[in-house]
Amino acid sequence: MTLDEYFLIGVTVTLGSHTFEPDDIKAFARKYDPQVFHVDEEAAKTSVLGGLCASGWHTAATWMKYNLEKRMETEGVRWTGPGPQPEFGPSPGFRNLKWLKPVYAGETVTFTRTALAHRPLAARPGWHLLTLLCEASDSTGDKVIEFDSAVLVKVG
Repeated sequence: MTLDEYFLIGVTVTLGSHTFEPDDIKAFARKYDPQVFHVDEEAAKTSVLGGLCASGWHTAATWMKYNLEKRMETEGVRWTGPGPQPEFGPSPGFRNLKWLKPVYAGETVTFTRTALAHRPLAARPGWHLLTLLCEASDSTGDKVIEFDSAVLVKVG
């Protein structure tokens, strides 16, 4: 088996779906992003977005929640192909974050990740930098968020 097969390069994994409920949108926004279109349903109607919608940070944080849940599953779809499960380290960051469409209250969003590439790290023998395309789509199939992420992974 190659490392590309091990990391499932090019394979899109569905992480799960989440419905963004009004009370959850407002609670998250009051703590982290208290803009009017995230915290006040009536004021949101007259805002540029035309209705209560989730913070983009709420959407991104929910992607992370589903990503970790999928990674921690002991049954079903594995993170990698056959062989021992890898050890995951920290992420050095992300780039190209795009909030493509508002996530309105009541919308169900489906989260995915696709492993794009990996490379060994010379400074950390046995570790690779795995790059991912992280996305989510609404119930119509329109993308609502996308970003590129990276994670350190120890193999073998």
